[in-house]
Amino acid sequence: MAELKDEDFLDDIAAAEAEEMAAQTEEFDDASLEIDALRAERDELKDRFMRALADAENARKRGDKARREAENYGGSKLARDMLPVYDNMKRAIESATDEQREVAAALIEGVELTMRSLLGVFEKHGIRIVSPEVGDKFDPQLHEAMFEAPVPGTKAGEIIQVSAEGFMLHDRLLRAAQVGVSSTPDS
Repeated sequence: MAELKDEDFLDDIAAAEAEEMAAQTEEFDDASLEIDALRAERDELKDRFMRALADAENARKRGDKARREAENYGGSKLARDMLPVYDNMKRAIESATDEQREVAAALIEGVELTMRSLLGVFEKHGIRIVSPEVGDKFDPQLHEAMFEAPVPGTKAGEIIQVSAEGFMLHDRLLRAAQVGVSSTPDS
């Protein structure tokens, strides 16, 4: 019977060891699951961080672009409002006769100086004159056709008259040049 007790004792030890191994395996499985969960959480947080970083970079780029556009085009309304002033000064200078230039030389010179000053301000702020010539090809991106007429000796689409100059603000059109365009002449 003593032998039986030793067997029971060995069985008890084996059972205890099996329980301990099962507990260790369960702890190991729990630790593995916890590690897997932590890895998944880390990957999710890394992904969110990368997206937030990309969003911040995109916001910075949008802000830079908006700032550049505000610098370049923020005064476009004022610039557009100044164009009639240029037109009127140009008409005043062009309409002065030689006799008027002799009589009011100082006045004419003052208007011309003011015109040069205005052109200097335009240049400083990126405003360029679009001044087509008679015979140039009509460009709908830069010109506005005020009328179309058949003119012998011209090709369809050629500018036959310039009514008003146009203006560009950097790479944007402020006002199209107003022109007359030749249509195909009747044969």
